[in-house]
Amino acid sequence: MKIAFITDDGEQISHHFGRAPYYLVIEVTDGTVVGREMRDKMGHSHFSAQDEHHEHENQYGHGMESHGKHVSMAEAISDCEALICGGMGMGAYQSMQALGITPIVTEKSDIEELLQAYLDGSLKDQTEMLH
Repeated sequence: MKIAFITDDGEQISHHFGRAPYYLVIEVTDGTVVGREMRDKMGHSHFSAQDEHHEHENQYGHGMESHGKHVSMAEAISDCEALICGGMGMGAYQSMQALGITPIVTEKSDIEELLQAYLDGSLKDQTEMLH
């Protein structure tokens, strides 16, 4: 299985899905880490020219145009079963679910700690942190 973590540095979770530049993808087989890969992630800055024309379209990332952006952001992790981050909008959260990727929002930040919690089933999805 592969798990994606939103990150700026490969060690800590980023607190904003749209602004983070990378995914750290960790592959686990039979409870053992067998691979790690930093992948570039599209973010808000990639869509800034489009957004100038749609500033008030949807500040929380709902709607078809926003979903299309989320799909573009998720292309790099289409082979992952879960996405762990420190914050995201409700629209992005729902888009990940629609793409078959389980989003998990958490206040914790250490990727190693979060990986272990995910693997042992103790990582809680803190949906109250969605914006």
